[in-house]
Amino acid sequence: MSAKGPRDFLNQFAAIAGPGLESLSSEIRQQIRTAAQAAFEKMDIVTREEFEAQQAVLLRSREKLEALEQQVAELEALIRENPNT
Repeated sequence: MSAKGPRDFLNQFAAIAGPGLESLSSEIRQQIRTAAQAAFEKMDIVTREEFEAQQAVLLRSREKLEALEQQVAELEALIRENPNT
């Protein structure tokens, strides 16, 4: 998993939490950031880019499968029409 995802999440969290986080010492903030980073890495989640790339691969595979199924159906129809050929 890339560090970009959790880093973006933590930045968004910091923006939402706003002033409350400002009062924390930088050491505590770093410890929270490190703990959150470790937790995200254990979650086995993917980035949006990785998800979209896999989605595109799946779509292409599905299209190829449908084309092959159509070809098989056409060949089966030919065999039924001409069983001795």
